[in-house]
Amino acid sequence: MAGVRRTARGRRGKAEAPPPAETPGKPAGTGPGGLPLPSPSAGTNLVIADIVLRAAGGLLRDRLEKGLLVKGHGADKAAKLVDKRGLASSLALYGASRLARRSPMGLAMVAGGLAAKVFYDRGKRLETKRRARKAAPPAPPSSGES
Repeated sequence: MAGVRRTARGRRGKAEAPPPAETPGKPAGTGPGGLPLPSPSAGTNLVIADIVLRAAGGLLRDRLEKGLLVKGHGADKAAKLVDKRGLASSLALYGASRLARRSPMGLAMVAGGLAAKVFYDRGKRLETKRRARKAAPPAPPSSGES
Protein backbone atom coordinates (compact mmCIF):
# COMPACT_ATOMS: atom_id res chain seq x y z
CA MET A 1 0.00 0.00 0.00
CA ALA A 2 2.99 2.30 0.40
CA GLY A 3 3.38 2.82 -3.35
CA VAL A 4 -0.30 3.58 -4.07
CA ARG A 5 -0.95 7.09 -5.38
CA ARG A 6 -4.08 8.98 -4.63
CA THR A 7 -6.36 9.90 -7.43
CA ALA A 8 -7.59 13.43 -8.04
CA ARG A 9 -10.89 12.52 -6.41
CA GLY A 10 -9.35 11.84 -3.01
CA ARG A 11 -7.03 14.84 -2.94
CA ARG A 12 -7.38 17.27 -0.04
CA GLY A 13 -6.93 21.01 -0.19
CA LYS A 14 -8.11 23.62 -2.59
CA ALA A 15 -9.50 22.53 -5.89
CA GLU A 16 -7.86 23.87 -9.00
CA ALA A 17 -9.85 26.43 -10.90
CA PRO A 18 -11.16 25.24 -14.23
CA PRO A 19 -9.46 26.76 -17.25
CA PRO A 20 -11.17 29.96 -18.43
CA ALA A 21 -13.81 29.30 -21.00
CA GLU A 22 -13.25 31.01 -24.30
CA THR A 23 -16.18 33.14 -25.28
CA PRO A 24 -17.00 32.64 -28.92
CA GLY A 25 -16.53 35.79 -30.96
CA LYS A 26 -14.51 37.53 -28.25
CA PRO A 27 -10.76 37.84 -28.84
CA ALA A 28 -8.37 36.78 -26.08
CA GLY A 29 -6.97 39.57 -23.90
CA THR A 30 -10.14 41.62 -23.71
CA GLY A 31 -11.90 42.74 -20.56
CA PRO A 32 -15.52 42.20 -19.53
CA GLY A 33 -16.73 45.13 -21.65
CA GLY A 34 -14.89 43.87 -24.72
CA LEU A 35 -12.18 46.54 -24.35
CA PRO A 36 -8.60 45.39 -24.83
CA LEU A 37 -6.60 45.09 -21.61
CA PRO A 38 -3.21 46.82 -21.37
CA SER A 39 -1.31 43.60 -20.67
CA PRO A 40 -1.92 39.89 -21.14
CA SER A 41 -0.74 39.36 -17.53
CA ALA A 42 -3.51 39.61 -14.94
CA GLY A 43 -1.07 40.76 -12.23
CA THR A 44 0.17 43.63 -14.37
CA ASN A 45 -3.39 44.69 -15.13
CA LEU A 46 -4.17 44.73 -11.39
CA VAL A 47 -1.11 46.89 -10.66
CA ILE A 48 -2.09 49.33 -13.43
CA ALA A 49 -5.67 49.52 -12.14
CA ASP A 50 -4.43 50.06 -8.57
CA ILE A 51 -2.13 52.92 -9.60
CA VAL A 52 -4.85 54.61 -11.67
CA LEU A 53 -7.46 54.29 -8.89
CA ARG A 54 -5.09 55.57 -6.19
CA ALA A 55 -4.01 58.53 -8.32
CA ALA A 56 -7.59 59.43 -9.21
CA GLY A 57 -8.65 59.05 -5.57
CA GLY A 58 -5.80 61.29 -4.40
CA LEU A 59 -6.66 64.00 -6.91
CA LEU A 60 -10.34 63.82 -6.00
CA ARG A 61 -9.51 63.95 -2.29
CA ASP A 62 -7.28 67.03 -2.72
CA ARG A 63 -9.94 68.85 -4.76
CA LEU A 64 -12.61 67.98 -2.20
CA GLU A 65 -10.47 69.13 0.74
CA LYS A 66 -9.63 72.42 -0.97
CA GLY A 67 -13.28 72.92 -1.93
CA LEU A 68 -14.38 72.44 1.67
CA LEU A 69 -11.78 74.87 3.00
CA VAL A 70 -12.18 77.61 0.39
CA LYS A 71 -15.50 78.88 1.72
CA GLY A 72 -14.25 79.53 5.24
CA HIS A 73 -10.57 80.36 4.68
CA GLY A 74 -10.08 81.60 1.12
CA ALA A 75 -8.45 79.89 -1.84
CA ASP A 76 -4.85 80.75 -0.93
CA LYS A 77 -5.03 79.50 2.64
CA ALA A 78 -6.96 76.37 1.58
CA ALA A 79 -4.29 75.47 -0.97
CA LYS A 80 -1.58 76.08 1.61
CA LEU A 81 -3.32 73.92 4.24
CA VAL A 82 -3.80 70.99 1.86
CA ASP A 83 -0.48 71.16 0.01
CA LYS A 84 1.81 71.87 2.98
CA ARG A 85 0.66 68.94 5.12
CA GLY A 86 3.59 67.40 6.98
CA LEU A 87 4.72 63.78 7.15
CA ALA A 88 3.41 63.26 10.69
CA SER A 89 -0.10 64.47 9.89
CA SER A 90 -0.14 62.48 6.64
CA LEU A 91 0.81 59.31 8.51
CA ALA A 92 -1.77 60.00 11.23
CA LEU A 93 -4.50 60.52 8.63
CA TYR A 94 -3.45 57.38 6.78
CA GLY A 95 -3.49 55.34 10.00
CA ALA A 96 -6.89 56.67 11.07
CA SER A 97 -8.44 55.99 7.66
CA ARG A 98 -6.94 52.51 7.62
CA LEU A 99 -8.28 51.77 11.11
CA ALA A 100 -11.73 53.10 10.21
CA ARG A 101 -11.85 51.04 7.02
CA ARG A 102 -10.87 47.70 8.54
CA SER A 103 -13.56 47.12 11.16
CA PRO A 104 -16.75 48.58 12.57
CA MET A 105 -15.02 48.99 15.94
CA GLY A 106 -12.21 50.95 14.30
CA LEU A 107 -14.76 53.14 12.54
CA ALA A 108 -16.48 53.79 15.88
CA MET A 109 -13.15 54.72 17.50
CA VAL A 110 -12.20 57.14 14.72
CA ALA A 111 -15.69 58.68 14.59
CA GLY A 112 -15.70 59.05 18.38
CA GLY A 113 -12.31 60.73 18.31
CA LEU A 114 -13.47 63.13 15.61
CA ALA A 115 -16.65 63.94 17.53
CA ALA A 116 -14.60 64.61 20.68
CA LYS A 117 -12.33 66.96 18.72
CA VAL A 118 -15.33 68.85 17.29
CA PHE A 119 -16.86 69.25 20.76
CA TYR A 120 -13.52 70.35 22.22
CA ASP A 121 -13.01 72.98 19.49
CA ARG A 122 -16.56 74.24 19.89
CA GLY A 123 -16.17 74.52 23.66
CA LYS A 124 -12.93 76.47 23.24
CA ARG A 125 -14.61 78.86 20.81
CA LEU A 126 -17.59 79.43 23.12
CA GLU A 127 -15.27 79.96 26.11
CA THR A 128 -13.26 82.56 24.15
CA LYS A 129 -16.46 84.41 23.22
CA ARG A 130 -17.64 84.32 26.85
CA ARG A 131 -14.33 85.73 28.11
CA ALA A 132 -14.35 88.44 25.44
CA ARG A 133 -17.83 89.53 26.53
CA LYS A 134 -16.81 89.71 30.19
CA ALA A 135 -13.64 91.69 29.40
CA ALA A 136 -15.40 94.22 27.16
CA PRO A 137 -16.57 97.34 29.00
CA PRO A 138 -20.32 97.68 29.23
CA ALA A 139 -21.90 99.91 26.63
CA PRO A 140 -22.94 103.30 27.97
CA PRO A 141 -26.67 103.65 28.43
CA SER A 142 -28.25 105.57 25.63
CA SER A 143 -30.37 108.47 26.66
CA GLY A 144 -33.52 109.13 24.77
CA GLU A 145 -33.30 112.92 25.30
CA SER A 146 -32.32 115.17 22.43
